[in-house]
Amino acid sequence: MLSAANLTSISRARLKDAKGLLSKRRFDGAVYLCGYAVEIALKARIVKTLKWTGFPETNAEFKNYGSFKTHDLDVLVHLTGWETKIKTAFLAEWSAVKQWNPELRYGRPGGVTQVEAESMINSAKLIVGVLI
Repeated sequence: MLSAANLTSISRARLKDAKGLLSKRRFDGAVYLCGYAVEIALKARIVKTLKWTGFPETNAEFKNYGSFKTHDLDVLVHLTGWETKIKTAFLAEWSAVKQWNPELRYGRPGGVTQVEAESMINSAKLIVGVLI
């Protein structure tokens, strides 16, 4: 199991990595890591909301929690219990980050502009900050 503290640390590290990639003009990678920062922050919030000791990590731990084994940010925000808060108070930022999916790893290199990467980082930073 991944504790809320571990998930929080990982999420913040992914944001820091994204900022580092942005500074090196690696915009595709920056956006990709931002999505994971948000995903992991959502999972940390789920752990806190449900008062779990941790988020399932292995297939065995997911046995009875299949709906939680997802990368879909819309599903995860629903499971946090904070969906209305996030989508109401931070609609613009949520709209930016929810476009992410892990399939971006197959995106054409150079497909993300600097402006898009900066927007994603700013949106992800705000959403992560609210969640954790």
